[in-house]
Amino acid sequence: MFVSGASILHADLDAFFASVEQRDDPRLRGKPVIVGGGVVLAASYEAKAFGVRTAMGEKRARRLCPHAIVVPPRFTAYSEASKAVFEVFDDHTPAVEGLSIDEAFLDVRGMERSVGSPAQIATHLRAAVREHVGLPITVGVARTKFLAKVASGVAKPDGLLVVPPDGELAFLHPLPIERLWGVGPVTSGTLRELGITTVRQVASMPENVLVSMVGRAAGLKLYALAHNRDPRRVEARRRRGSIGSQRARGRRPFTLESIDADLCAIVDRVTRRMRAARRVGRTVVLRLRFDDYSRATRSHTLPYATANTAAILAAARVLLTATWPTIEARGITLVGLSVANLADAEPVQLLLPFERRLQDALDEALDEVRDRFGSASITRAVLLGRPAGFSMPLLPD
Repeated sequence: MFVSGASILHADLDAFFASVEQRDDPRLRGKPVIVGGGVVLAASYEAKAFGVRTAMGEKRARRLCPHAIVVPPRFTAYSEASKAVFEVFDDHTPAVEGLSIDEAFLDVRGMERSVGSPAQIATHLRAAVREHVGLPITVGVARTKFLAKVASGVAKPDGLLVVPPDGELAFLHPLPIERLWGVGPVTSGTLRELGITTVRQVASMPENVLVSMVGRAAGLKLYALAHNRDPRRVEARRRRGSIGSQRARGRRPFTLESIDADLCAIVDRVTRRMRAARRVGRTVVLRLRFDDYSRATRSHTLPYATANTAAILAAARVLLTATWPTIEARGITLVGLSVANLADAEPVQLLLPFERRLQDALDEALDEVRDRFGSASITRAVLLGRPAGFSMPLLPD
């Protein structure tokens, strides 16, 4: 069922990490700022104007923007800013669906008489975030979640764009195909090779022809989105469907052992987060980015849901080994892992194999040590002497 009017807001903080740094240090305002250390975690719009992008190696970023100011990340500051922004969201509507620490959907249906129109609410929301948190935020307003997110993307930075129901396709169809969810470099390349460059061209194609080009699942999804068909509602306080982490490697030399060590650190981080949130999962997903910035995803579904580090690491290693010939041929700049098909953790059942109970007890003991003395207080021998990397802040689950 579609929302009848343009009442869904997509609110997205602009260059979030970099904006927090510029807010807290007036000397950085109006200057190209890069947040990171080895890899770009965020770039201000002044740096983006020179071609600097997130996940880019710092050396390349400095070549593109030699006068950029590089600052180390302060994740505590970002988490505190995110919390303050979400409090502003909650002050405007109880229907808030967080997507990450810096963006959310808000549903403001039925609030016209008591508060104002969606456009007025969006205007007030932006002003409140600026006043109370000191950060710029862009808001897109539309009838569907998909189009609201597209609108905010078009309105960036620090903008507001309302797409009225009678102007949806007029707004959407001239846009490039990359504005459609699911059109990454591979799909974009496939479509552009066929001369398909705009959403209008996708919408005008027969559905079965599009399916034949990009596959059934992707074709059906793209055809629906090209006509702005998106029945999803804003789901307040929805628990996340997956928990993951990743590590950008730049273009430094690699071996199977070095990638495996990265994977060990990622799995330790992910499973610790799962246990803290009391979640278990069945599907292990390995994500890779190659030297040419193309990506690949591989997954394996376990026979039971778990947050056990050893079980998830074993599945991840099987995926890595299977993908190793491709990595050798194409290089690797990023490795990531997530666990999906999450469910709430149940009390440990006595019928569990004894070995799994021992593994769970070991995980609990390690979690307790790290909670008390810090994440670096105990680690795997293979990770000694290696940089720990960054642990990105997440929304509370």
